[in-house]
Amino acid sequence: MGALDDAADALLAQRAADGDEVAFAVIVRRHVPYLRAFATQLMRSSSDADDVVQEALITAWDHLPGLREPSTLRSWLSTIVARKATDRLRSRRDTTDIDELELASEAGDPAERAELSAQMLSLSRALALLPDELRVAWTLREVSGASYEDIAARLDVPVSTVRGRLARARAQLLELMTEWSTP
Repeated sequence: MGALDDAADALLAQRAADGDEVAFAVIVRRHVPYLRAFATQLMRSSSDADDVVQEALITAWDHLPGLREPSTLRSWLSTIVARKATDRLRSRRDTTDIDELELASEAGDPAERAELSAQMLSLSRALALLPDELRVAWTLREVSGASYEDIAARLDVPVSTVRGRLARARAQLLELMTEWSTP
């Protein structure tokens, strides 16, 4: 365990902005699992997600000196991943099916884990059926926790468009997931 492993993101970001490769390596180790999961939801493919995250980390390294609020590092990295994913989705029209989700849940009995796994797989499949613009907006809001304004800025659309996309995504997901909403 290195001396920086327990350091706050803000300190790591400041040191990495000054060229500290060790600090950036800690940032990568700390945030890549989340960024990869986020990118996988956006891209519907783990191999595309890996490419997006790698591109995002290269961009982050290059632009860290311009990060105004080092304490917002995770959100800033998520924004870069979202932009890279959106760019990649816009540049192609054919997409691959999403990889099956692996749940690492240690809690609960096997029946609960199996049901949760089936629910997550069903959600994953339902998300894969959504048009790209609805899936990206939904993932940014529900997975990343981005505000409507942040989503609008990331996707370069008005907030009203974001609201509409989220409403349509939620309605379609509810319809596709009805099997899980009945007791």
